[in-house]
Amino acid sequence: MLLATTHPGDVVLDPFFGTGTTGAAAKLLRRHWIGIERETRYVELARQRIAAMPEPLFDDAWMDVRSKKKLAPRVAFGSLLEAGLITPGQVLYFRRDRERAALVKPDGSLKLNGSEGSIHRLGSQLMNGSPCNGWEHWYYEDDQGEMHPIDELRDQFRSK
Repeated sequence: MLLATTHPGDVVLDPFFGTGTTGAAAKLLRRHWIGIERETRYVELARQRIAAMPEPLFDDAWMDVRSKKKLAPRVAFGSLLEAGLITPGQVLYFRRDRERAALVKPDGSLKLNGSEGSIHRLGSQLMNGSPCNGWEHWYYEDDQGEMHPIDELRDQFRSK
C-alpha cells in the first residue's frame, strides 16, 4: 500500500499504530511516519520492532518507483504550435498510417474526416472509444520522410 500511495521522503500517518507494522514498512521503504497508539504495551512493542528493523539497503532514488515520464512537466499540445515545433496545416499520422492523416488546426486541435478534437480525443475516436495517449499515437514526418511520435517534439520543448 505504501509503494502505491507514497514516495521516498513522504510522511505516513497511522492513527491506529498497534505494534508498528506501518512504521516498520515505512522505515524499510524510506518514508517517515507518525504513529498514534493509546495502549502503552503496543507503543513499546512498536518501538522495539522499528528499532530492530535494518537500515534500508538502497538510496531514495532507487526506491522511487514513479514513472519518470509522469514526473516531467506537463506540456500542452498548443505549446508545440507556439514554439514552432508543429505548424498549423501540418499533417499528423495516427499510428504512422498515411490513410489516417489529420490536419493541425491553429488552435491545436486536429481535423480528420469531418471529426475534430484534441490529440487524445481524436485518437480515442480512432480507437473506438478506448483511452488514447495522443503523444504516443500521433506521428509527424521529418524532412527525410521518416515518421516520429510527437512525444519527441514534447521532449524537445521540455529541454529548451
